[in-house]
Amino acid sequence: MRITIEGTVQGVGFRPTVQKIATSLGLNGRVWNDGSMVIIDVDDALALKNALMKNLPPLAKVEHLKIEDSPAPDCTGFFITPSKNTSKSVSIPTDTAVCDKCLLEMRSKGRRKGYAFTTCTDCGARFTLLSSLPYDRDKTAMSDFLMCVDCKNEYQMIKNRRFHHQTICCPKCGPRYRLTDREGIEISGDPIPVFARMLDSGKIGIAKSWGGMHICCTLENVRHLREICHRPQKPFAIMVRDLEVAKKYVILTEKEKELLTSPNRPIVVANKNNKLLTEEIAPGLGNVGVFLPYTGMQHLLFDCLSHDALIMTSANIPGEPMIIRDEDVFDKLEADCYLLHDQKIINRADDSVVRAFGNKTLFIRKSRGFIPSYLKTNSDVCAIGIGAQENLSGTVSTNGRLYSTQYIGNGKSFNAIEYLETATDSLISLLGCIPQVVSMDMHPGYTNRKYGKRLSEKYHIPLLEIQHHWAHAISLLTETRETESAVLAVDGTGYGDDGNAWGGEVFIANLEGYERIAHLQYFPLIGGEKAVMDPVRLKFAIDEINGVDSGLVPERSADIYRKIMSNSIFTSSMGRFLDAMAVALGICNQRTYDGEPAMKIEPFLSKGKFIEGFNLKTKSGIIETVSMFKDIPINVSKADIAYTMTKSVIDEMANIACDNAMKKGIQTVGLTGGVSYNAPICKMAKDAIEARGLKFIMHDKVPCGDGGISVGQAVIAQQSIH
Repeated sequence: MRITIEGTVQGVGFRPTVQKIATSLGLNGRVWNDGSMVIIDVDDALALKNALMKNLPPLAKVEHLKIEDSPAPDCTGFFITPSKNTSKSVSIPTDTAVCDKCLLEMRSKGRRKGYAFTTCTDCGARFTLLSSLPYDRDKTAMSDFLMCVDCKNEYQMIKNRRFHHQTICCPKCGPRYRLTDREGIEISGDPIPVFARMLDSGKIGIAKSWGGMHICCTLENVRHLREICHRPQKPFAIMVRDLEVAKKYVILTEKEKELLTSPNRPIVVANKNNKLLTEEIAPGLGNVGVFLPYTGMQHLLFDCLSHDALIMTSANIPGEPMIIRDEDVFDKLEADCYLLHDQKIINRADDSVVRAFGNKTLFIRKSRGFIPSYLKTNSDVCAIGIGAQENLSGTVSTNGRLYSTQYIGNGKSFNAIEYLETATDSLISLLGCIPQVVSMDMHPGYTNRKYGKRLSEKYHIPLLEIQHHWAHAISLLTETRETESAVLAVDGTGYGDDGNAWGGEVFIANLEGYERIAHLQYFPLIGGEKAVMDPVRLKFAIDEINGVDSGLVPERSADIYRKIMSNSIFTSSMGRFLDAMAVALGICNQRTYDGEPAMKIEPFLSKGKFIEGFNLKTKSGIIETVSMFKDIPINVSKADIAYTMTKSVIDEMANIACDNAMKKGIQTVGLTGGVSYNAPICKMAKDAIEARGLKFIMHDKVPCGDGGISVGQAVIAQQSIH
């Protein structure tokens, strides 16, 4: 019989496990990789299947298993045979934190003591060092390193946990770390312990990891790091020694502990313990990103450090992709010391960033540890979605599955667009599919549109323009397996059908299209994008509509703003509403990073209470938010005002959505868009919708923000071919 198995079955020790079990049962046959599948020819398929399903490798996941007739194996014994590549799907295991067995080896006597690249079939880097399928050594970054005799013996020993481990290595034959100064001159001594001593003494370091590099320093050195990185306010993530240390710095829920300790090892955004954590790590925010070591180097580094936490942030120039080549890091980033290694990074992958809301995982950045992964779809069409502008990702669909690239970054950067092209093209190649349609955002100024046109011309396929918030809505419906829903689409900016910047929308959405039922009141973006970067302009515009002299800017600037207003585009954005509120309440008058004013309102929303006094009306589908700024009471706490204004808006949006859903017999109302990362706003929406007896749906696998746009684009594009 022949057994064909699909799922996470490559790079996880699946074939060796099959061979061990088959041999122990005295079976005859062979096993091999075929693209993303594992195929087994064996003389007793039922016995092998039953034993295998009880003894799967830790990282393996069987999604489909088929048994069919096949010629009897022409061999005695059971063997692993060379891989093939004829299937048209991909299921690559993600990079997974170093396991406890390998850590013990690194910390014990033996030939791998202190060796940072120690991994086995249960752990280690995979996607970041993979060039093509099937997953064999010659198609990884380890092709540059010839196995020594000892490693070869382990590789061939059926009872060894490194049996057929494709990236097996040791200090004799594998990659090595070196430590240099800013001139590239090597610093003597054991690299990792010396690097630890330099960080302990207050130095700024750069450390090369699996999918890229980090800038790192002790928490006390945060001001110096901000000067070097040119990040005056942007929050930094911290890496801590272990879970017990994490509990000192943040207050963790059970879900957050689960995420933090998972083999995926994301950065988890959790509430600060302000008694121990300096405000300068995440200024003005009630939470901070924290994560645990996931590579051998990081564990060994903490073994040598006297500090129990380090700031660890992506090594990149603001707006640019993370640096992965040793030769680039000296030119582009200044540090005191550089801990580098000689293994190529083939696929760049930033650290994933998540928030927990109840039992849901909200992906702020979906990358290392979670990519590649896929969602199921109802179409076999090969469609491409190339995202919007911020928080870019690409998505490729084929054979009923949607695969997204790793997090790319800011599309305003030429290098990020080049990275998007490389990552998406690589995914198309890995999947072995021929695109039939490509889709992009309808905003005429987005920089990735040229890439969309190139794909269209290369494959001679249609190029579709998809409305931003429809793509958000369909990404949510796709992962929740709904066909139609009312949706609150709340974010910063999305090009609307009328040429204005949408972002506070109530939709009824399905794959055929969408109906815009209601939206927040328009107000002008004075100077367009400049108003996004300078939120004072937002509050000024609202004051002008309300006939209020704000006194926010000098009269000369006010005169200029008034002249510009009449020619400005307008926005209905929830994100811009929150930005204006941050200015009105004196919480934040300047944006130095994406989402800053709205993010700095969240701590106030978390502790605010609802007060009476605001009069919010809806006329002809327009939720009249602008007049709320006239009604701000005196001698009331900022937290209560922020909470009341925000809850009033969310409640109104939710009630309109519920009314229309009920009229159409729709049972669900969803929340999507970048503002839906805000935990108090999620709770407001959930409570309001469930109070009406409808089901609240939200994201758990696709990023809420623009990182999920390409998923919706690809699904909508699929339907255009039918």
